[in-house]
Amino acid sequence: MPRVAAPRLMALAHVAALLPLAILIWQFARGELTADPIRELVIRTGDYALVLLVLSLACTPVSKLSGMPQVLRLRRLLGLYAFAYTALHLIVFVALDYGFDLDLIWKDVLAKRFALVGVASFLALLPLAIASVRGRMNQPGRMQQWLHRLTYLAALLAVGHFLLEVKVDRRIPLIYGAIVVLLLLFRLPWVTKGVREWRNSMSRKH
Repeated sequence: MPRVAAPRLMALAHVAALLPLAILIWQFARGELTADPIRELVIRTGDYALVLLVLSLACTPVSKLSGMPQVLRLRRLLGLYAFAYTALHLIVFVALDYGFDLDLIWKDVLAKRFALVGVASFLALLPLAIASVRGRMNQPGRMQQWLHRLTYLAALLAVGHFLLEVKVDRRIPLIYGAIVVLLLLFRLPWVTKGVREWRNSMSRKH
């Protein structure tokens, strides 16, 4: 991909991440979100958050496999959008579903494992969002490694939250879980080395 395509890629990512929110707001304002709009808001904001989080984890493997460093620029952006949708998911849960009744929220979170795991996922993403806003994500060293590991933990917790919430057909959360595990396995040193050798061999052939 030519270097000039990077800004267009970023612009496309912004549009793709914001479009579901725009559609959601439009449908909510028009009363088109099923018979239980609050429940639909909770479900869809959670779905968007998980999709964006998985896509942010996929940036590194896609960049290495395709040889397109531009894709890595999307990692931080998609991670921030994932956090934004997670925060919106939590706000809808707290404000619209429970009316800011903190006692009831506290009791429900402690009583329901999926809610507890969901809150843990949000808290794992919080340092990532703060560091990204302050421009510290690109700093080398242990802090960057710690933040990336928190992102992996947040993704696993988000899948766990989804899996615990679904009562009947768990195929979709299990698929998400398999994808996240594969993306994490890709970060193992021996896998990264194998990909690098494969790309070098392909380059020599061409």
